[in-house]
Amino acid sequence: MLLSFKDIALPLYFLNQIMTIHKEGYPTIALAFVFSAILIGIAFYFFPESAVAAYTAYTISAFVLVVVLQFFRSPSRNWTKDEAKVVCPADGKVVVIEEVEETEFFKDKRLQVSIFMSPTNVHVNRYPVSGTVSYAVHHHGKYLVAWHPKSSTENERTTVVVTKKDGTQVLFRQIAGALARRIVMYSKEGDTAQQSQQFGFIKFGSRVDIFLPIGTKVQVQLNEVVKGGISVIA
Repeated sequence: MLLSFKDIALPLYFLNQIMTIHKEGYPTIALAFVFSAILIGIAFYFFPESAVAAYTAYTISAFVLVVVLQFFRSPSRNWTKDEAKVVCPADGKVVVIEEVEETEFFKDKRLQVSIFMSPTNVHVNRYPVSGTVSYAVHHHGKYLVAWHPKSSTENERTTVVVTKKDGTQVLFRQIAGALARRIVMYSKEGDTAQQSQQFGFIKFGSRVDIFLPIGTKVQVQLNEVVKGGISVIA
C-alpha cells in the first residue's frame, strides 16, 4: 500500500480544524498515520478473512493515533499577562519549591520551582515573564528520569534567562527525561520575550525549572496542578 503526500496531508489538515496541533507534532503524526496504514494493510493482506486481525489492527492504530495526537495538542487559552507576576512556563505538577545554588548563570542562591510534565500534559513551553532574552544555551547530556536529583545539571537541557525592564532576571530550564528525547528551544539571545508566548516544546514530557530571586512570593504549592501561560507561579 503506497501513500501519497495528499494521503497524509489531508488527514492532518482536517485534524487541525478539530484540534489545534502544534507544528512540532506534524512529522510524528505523519509517521503514526504511515504506521497505521501499514499495519492495517498487513492485516488485510495476510489475514483477509480474519475479523480478529482486522479489529486488532484498527484498535492498535486508533490507540497510537490518539496517544500521539494528545501529545501534540496546543489548546487556545486566555493567557495571563501581568508584568507584576510570573506565570507558569508549562502544564504539569509542581514537584519542587526550594532554595538552591544556581551554578550555571547566577552562581548564587535562587528560589527554584519545578514543574513535572507527564505524557498526558500539553507540552508547549511559554515565557513566564516579558523582557529581553539575555542568555540562551542548549546543553547536550544524559536522559535520567526527570525527578532524579542530578537531572537538572546532567541531562540534556536548555537554559534561558529573560531580563525584565526593571533589571530583574528570571532563569528557566527545559530538562529532558528518560522518555523525552527531544527538546526544542526557539529563544535566541537578544530576542524580545512576551509573557505567555511560546519559547519551546519538549516532546513526550519531562520537566521545566524556573529560578527566581530569593524573597519572591510563591503562589503555588507542592503537588499543585498548573497550566502553562495561565497559572501564576509568583
